[in-house]
Amino acid sequence: MGSAVLQSVRSFHSFLLGLCDQEKKGTLKDPVLFEDDVQVYIVDEVNKSPLRAFWKENASVFIAEMASPKENEDDLEDTFNNDNETRKVTSSNLEDVGPLPLSVMKARQLVSWYTLAHNPHMSQMTNCIVPTTFPSLWVRCDASDSEGTVWFGAEPIKTGKEIASMIFHIVTCSGPIVDKNSFTTLESLKTTHKDRHLCSAISTKGYAQYDLFGASILENTIMDSQSNIMVDLAWNNVVKTLEAPSHSSVATLNIKMEPGDQRSPVYQIYKELEFLLVLAEGLKTGETGWPEVLEEKSAVEVVKELIEDLKNQITASQHQPKRIDTEKLRSDAAAVESTIHSSFTPERGDLDFAEQLWTRMRETVSSYRDVVDCLMLVIQHLKCKDIQPWIHRGSNSSLSKLIQQSYQSAMPAVYINGLTAIRMLLEIGLDKLRRDYINYFIGQELTTLNYLDYFVNSTVNLEEQVLRLHKLHHMLELVVSCSAFLTLTHENLFALTQSCSRYYKDNPLDEQHVFQLPVNPMAIKAFHENENPIMWRMEIISGHGQKELKTIWQVNTKPPVDHITFTTPDLQTDDATLSNDCEEAFYYNTVINCSQAHFS
Repeated sequence: MGSAVLQSVRSFHSFLLGLCDQEKKGTLKDPVLFEDDVQVYIVDEVNKSPLRAFWKENASVFIAEMASPKENEDDLEDTFNNDNETRKVTSSNLEDVGPLPLSVMKARQLVSWYTLAHNPHMSQMTNCIVPTTFPSLWVRCDASDSEGTVWFGAEPIKTGKEIASMIFHIVTCSGPIVDKNSFTTLESLKTTHKDRHLCSAISTKGYAQYDLFGASILENTIMDSQSNIMVDLAWNNVVKTLEAPSHSSVATLNIKMEPGDQRSPVYQIYKELEFLLVLAEGLKTGETGWPEVLEEKSAVEVVKELIEDLKNQITASQHQPKRIDTEKLRSDAAAVESTIHSSFTPERGDLDFAEQLWTRMRETVSSYRDVVDCLMLVIQHLKCKDIQPWIHRGSNSSLSKLIQQSYQSAMPAVYINGLTAIRMLLEIGLDKLRRDYINYFIGQELTTLNYLDYFVNSTVNLEEQVLRLHKLHHMLELVVSCSAFLTLTHENLFALTQSCSRYYKDNPLDEQHVFQLPVNPMAIKAFHENENPIMWRMEIISGHGQKELKTIWQVNTKPPVDHITFTTPDLQTDDATLSNDCEEAFYYNTVINCSQAHFS
């Protein structure tokens, strides 16, 4: 073997080793340049992988592509005069170029080096006694060959501790195709697979994916947003291409919820969380971006009204035949607190004084001065004993503790400045929202207080309390949306709650994360039975274990690759016959052919 090839294999092997080392250390953030025209990075989440449209293996992979073009410094600004007008060409022209493919020939070269680096009989190439098993390598291709190859993948297969073979995946794609009746038949695909792999016994598996938020049954309910719920259905023994999933399918929901959708049943709670995050940021930075106030009355006016209402309630109670003392009020409050509501509403019916104060101030304050004035007004009335409001047992805010002290005439001197006032209001909001979330999850019997303890723990610092509450709100969005829009069973909602809880105890907040939930296919059949799938896929399989080989045939309603431009044809038809979304009229056909090379 030539010295140039040997050097290339060693260089590529060392490069990949370096990438794996950076990944382990957590320092690999951006694609890394190899040679002059290739960049490589590692993807370890299937939902963030550029292969996700056709490849669902949940394992780390190398992605190789053409390096992003860079302009020389002298070319960043090209100025010329034309009729006294000046035009500037800057690096902004290169923005949003997107990923770029390599030539098929270059892809084959990289895969060849990658394969040689894994060959246990050629360890001299990499100076390693035992070859390193890397993640699979996938190379973006420009479809310049006759087959139209858009991806070229290589996957090492181990037997025990030794690398036994390499499976190659060649992905081709055609489209857009207008007439889905022009697709090949199942028998033709089977014949092609048998001829390619010289086999007689084969099996088939079918897969279909539906967008439940895009279903016509929900079209007047769901807003356009980044939220979506997909269902993946899988079944054995495909009879024909594009067939409907069988009743015995395995169904899995893929749920992604982006808080802030105005049609969400918990939108008002989201707005409260949003204000809480504003206060937390203000406490951290000293600068607060106050939200727009829609209330006509000032913050101080609405707080005065709250205090007057409380005074009137006390006056009225004193004229009752039986006097209701402070201990009775607190006992009643505890009883109300223990009441479990059967369904979630934006506001509970058992708000204590601090929570009512939060609700009114959230809608009216627009400055530090507003917050200070409102809280000082409340404290003055507490000192004068004009009011003796009840609060929920277990409240942790500074104001709640002052109210408790006022029962025994033991209130200390209180001095409030800007940040102290923000902290006090933030604490009140944390208390209120914690109780809202507990009210729903326990009221619906989806979890226990012990399981919620991580999220509602008030002993950690305020910043961490806010972060954990933010996680809990995302859980609420997920569960309530599945309950409200899909009417899932309690068993499903319980499983989803537990899954979200486990994830967020170990992971940072990620509102783009896709949560998976196995469900009975009949439970969601009504949402997709009259819809076309956004993806339909079939696998033809021969062999077993490490000798298993597949031919994958797939149809998508959207391009499955993002580095190839597909030209949409003009349809000579009446606009009324087109789908509302023009893309739904077109189909993209992807074929993945596998082959295997053994290191023997």
